[in-house]
Amino acid sequence: QVQLVESGGGLVQAGGSLRLSCAASGRTVSVYTMGWFRQAPGKEREFVARIWWSGGNIWYADSVKGRFTISRDNAKNTVYLQMNSLKPEDTAVYYCAAGGSYARMSAGTYDYWGQGTQVTVSS
Repeated sequence: QVQLVESGGGLVQAGGSLRLSCAASGRTVSVYTMGWFRQAPGKEREFVARIWWSGGNIWYADSVKGRFTISRDNAKNTVYLQMNSLKPEDTAVYYCAAGGSYARMSAGTYDYWGQGTQVTVSS
């Protein structure tokens, strides 16, 4: 089993920045891919970004390209999501996810999930 704990969410004005963290513990040797997803009220969970633990193969959703940056610190077993130029439409619960090499942009390809952290962007 892998445990994921997100932190760093909060309330920010449009144009501001936040950095989310996701600390992984447990059987992390089984993890190959880390991803960030988000879910707004009344909407489906959507892909935001993903990265391999090696640091390569970084993908972003078109809606966040150029504004969000995913990174990882292997020594701390932590993945980050730096979010800049935030917009009200970025408001959602953000989830960290972990999976194998097959993990892609679909939430169903990830095996483990954190509890989520709320991000609210005011206009």
